[in-house]
Amino acid sequence: MWPWEHLAVGYLCYSLLVHALYGRAPRAWPVAAVALGTQFPDLVDKPLAWTFGVLPSGHSLAHSLFAALPVAALAVTVAAALDRRSVGAAFAFGYLSHLPADVFYPLLVGGEPNYGFLLWPAIPASGTETGVGFLAMVRTLFARYVTELASGAISAYVAVELGLLASVVALWLYDGTPPLRSVWSRVRVSRPAEEPR
Repeated sequence: MWPWEHLAVGYLCYSLLVHALYGRAPRAWPVAAVALGTQFPDLVDKPLAWTFGVLPSGHSLAHSLFAALPVAALAVTVAAALDRRSVGAAFAFGYLSHLPADVFYPLLVGGEPNYGFLLWPAIPASGTETGVGFLAMVRTLFARYVTELASGAISAYVAVELGLLASVVALWLYDGTPPLRSVWSRVRVSRPAEEPR
């Protein structure tokens, strides 16, 4: 999955959960933590596999439940100690939302669910090119993605992706654009007043 797809899935699920449990929109810092959490497994695994060649795949260490569950628990524990429980829980939620999204993503492009990486290293990771360089691999994958989009060969996937992205943007606007609204209000407040000419 692409970063924006992980972000969309994580935000959608988190926002709906917050609305269901608390009857309100999610707050700024937890949304930032969800955003980081949704990207975290790829920020760890992809560079370590593609650039440094120390992992067998871009879906291995941080995508494994053997690492994900302790890291999520650690985030919740540290955040609770800092009296920021909602931020730690949001990071854990975003992180853990990444994994099932990667499991079921192949269904959208005509493949089978991929569960193996969840139990890495007990189950060996399916190999991808390693040590080729992060940017080179992203360019290769993005070129393939654009080619597939242009060919129309994955039209069901395109429909699902566009529907997901449109729904999430609408929900984010409904929620008040967290954390963008907080950042923007701080920028406006901290700007010095213009001198009259």
